[in-house]
Amino acid sequence: MATGIQIPGNGETIDLQQQVARLQALLEASRQVHSTINEEAVLEQVLRIVVRELEMAGAAFPGTGLAYGDPIIPDESGAAGVGGLDHSQIAGSQMAGNPLYFYPLNDRAGTRMTELAVAAPDGRELTIYEADFIEGLALQASVALENARNHKRNVEFARVQQDLDAARLIQRSLLPQELPEIDGYSVGFRSVTCYEVGGDYLDIVEQPDGSLLIAVADVAGKGLASAIMATSFRSAFRAMAASGMPLDELATRMNQHHWQEGDEARRRYVTAIFLRLYPELGEVEVVNAGHNPGFLVEPGAMPHEFQATGTPLGLLPGMRYTSERHGFAPGTRLLFYTDGLTEVFRGDEEFGPERLLDQFSKCPEEKANGILDALWTSLVEFSEGGPQSDDMTALALCRWRSNPEMPA
Repeated sequence: MATGIQIPGNGETIDLQQQVARLQALLEASRQVHSTINEEAVLEQVLRIVVRELEMAGAAFPGTGLAYGDPIIPDESGAAGVGGLDHSQIAGSQMAGNPLYFYPLNDRAGTRMTELAVAAPDGRELTIYEADFIEGLALQASVALENARNHKRNVEFARVQQDLDAARLIQRSLLPQELPEIDGYSVGFRSVTCYEVGGDYLDIVEQPDGSLLIAVADVAGKGLASAIMATSFRSAFRAMAASGMPLDELATRMNQHHWQEGDEARRRYVTAIFLRLYPELGEVEVVNAGHNPGFLVEPGAMPHEFQATGTPLGLLPGMRYTSERHGFAPGTRLLFYTDGLTEVFRGDEEFGPERLLDQFSKCPEEKANGILDALWTSLVEFSEGGPQSDDMTALALCRWRSNPEMPA
């Protein structure tokens, strides 16, 4: 008497020899399904196995346009196909009286990826062997399909990451590569993006008359879109800086230029603060276009803040800006920054502009890079190592007291 396995709720029995054959066949089918990491190829392999090796009348993945064997459903023109048809359109139908069976392909989280529709041949029901085999095949196909989709996502992510890495290098190359050497002054900057690229912008342009033109700007938002807008802003600023126009006129024209770039540019408006340093005169001229106040600390006086005299660039057409002049005596220092420095958090507590000004005022350094190192140390200590949430850019400008040999 042959030993067999009784299937609950079914009068059929699979004997051990049939079970071994089924497992061997399923193992081979699994090997074939897992032999590719292409999503469409996985599905096509499943359909081929069902129709050619199990000798089903037809099989398809509804909604994908993939089918094998005889048509499961004719379309309105009478042609074969199931492309675009969903489960509800197929469920109640039969092919020449053949019953249809549906097997879900779910991912590891249980989310339905697709569904396998199988038409049994000759108007009969599936045998227990066939049903058991197709269920096993569907499970293997689910794993192979999810792996194929993950592979595709990983390839796409790697390509995007490669592009972002290149974009980051390009953006870094657009920052000043060499700082000007100005007798009696020290200038330095630091810029750290939140993501691979960011919307902060900083530039230093030496003028023919010996003055120094500086811009610190922040495009609304962060990431790739803001980085593209920052590059456009740089081109316009460099072109206008070369003309030598007055600082207030430069800001006015930059605003109109950004406004005329269109709706998307207006949504990516720019806060900016511009400075022209006259080294021989010991004087600075500043225009603040909707930006954080610039800080100026001079010996024996209260800290001075350069407040905004107009809206961010590109926000309103026709805006005009005014400039402010201030002496820059020996021992004076200046700080321009983006709001990424003040919006550093420790829990719900913000670092804030008041704390930044206090730290800047107390810093004993007269070298710009030393000041920036001290400020960044304060920010890291305040945040207790928390993640950076915005682009962070700062520029420091100092005039030495009486030590011309101090390195810049």
